[in-house]
Amino acid sequence: MASSGSHSHVLTYEGCNFLRQRLVLATLSNRPVKIKKIRHKDTNPGVQDFEASFIRLLDRVTNGSRIEVNETGTTVYYQPGLLHGGKIEHDCNEQRAIGYYLEALICLAPFTKEPLHATLRGVTNNQVDASVDYLKATCLPLLQQFGLIANLDLKITKRGAAPGGGGEVIFTCPNPRKLKPVKITDFGKIKRIRGWAFATRVSPQTANRIVESARGVLNRCLTDIYIYTDHRKGPLGGKSPGFGLTLVAETTTGVMLGSEAMSRPQGADGEPTVPEDLGKGASKLLFEEIYRGGCVDSVNQSLALLFMALGDQDVSKAVLGPLSPYTIQFLRHLQDFFKVMFKIETLKAEEDTELCTGADKIQLTCIGVGYTNLSKKTS
Repeated sequence: MASSGSHSHVLTYEGCNFLRQRLVLATLSNRPVKIKKIRHKDTNPGVQDFEASFIRLLDRVTNGSRIEVNETGTTVYYQPGLLHGGKIEHDCNEQRAIGYYLEALICLAPFTKEPLHATLRGVTNNQVDASVDYLKATCLPLLQQFGLIANLDLKITKRGAAPGGGGEVIFTCPNPRKLKPVKITDFGKIKRIRGWAFATRVSPQTANRIVESARGVLNRCLTDIYIYTDHRKGPLGGKSPGFGLTLVAETTTGVMLGSEAMSRPQGADGEPTVPEDLGKGASKLLFEEIYRGGCVDSVNQSLALLFMALGDQDVSKAVLGPLSPYTIQFLRHLQDFFKVMFKIETLKAEEDTELCTGADKIQLTCIGVGYTNLSKKTS
């Protein structure tokens, strides 16, 4: 899909898919990008409100970016500025959860000039995007493997279920000179499961009902299970009723695999969500994620690959479960923007282990481009 003219070096893409990937990689590689034909045949053509909000967020994190959108909103030209970081605040559009914006910020945060301190407001949990709980539980431990340890935090100060939102999170991230190469290849064995059941603007009993039903499924496999309940009242509970559950299985080698389920938003079509079904559903999804296996869960695959590609000029390896379509496209984009190629090997699932390891695994190996944070202030 990409074509780059030799004189201008502008990468050109078509369509609205993978908009975040393209803009994030453009920012990191400092390459201008042009995206055409964004929903040009739709009744509601062009960039949607949540995408416009995302572009504004990029503008806040950078200095001197040039962003041009044509009248119909179907073409976006983005020339990235310097990744500045520092203290930013952003009201995320409620069409998508804060996780949609946060995933991209997490990709950029280690490379900013000033350590990032971002306050994001909006929907903390919906049925579409990774929730802030999920990212806190699975994504931050992954970042630590790349050497991002001090001042790495994600605080959920207020919850906000879809559609009304009203939630708020604070994300802080250090900005090292460079990232450590990693070898994330040993899955280990699952030793414990932790969970967070939350309920906002509904009966406090709801969270307990979720926990009961989830435990009913999980207790058959493991004894070390603890699920916290989080019931928020008043302004800390956002503007809409909702409840959900995030589960994380941790292995003996520190691999985190997660799953989550969220109630149907207020005003949506269909039957209201039953807490018991939601608890069982999230537990089954966790088993599915364990079956897929891999040392990075499916939501964080592309993040791990990005940091491997941008790491120090040394070999990094990771074993993943089946690659998601999002990750496959991300590998193509990494080649477009950074000329990074991964060596991909399929590892057959072992049949005779006591824990059936499930799906075939894929080992990805690359040599980092040695991306140094040049904009970082030297002390």
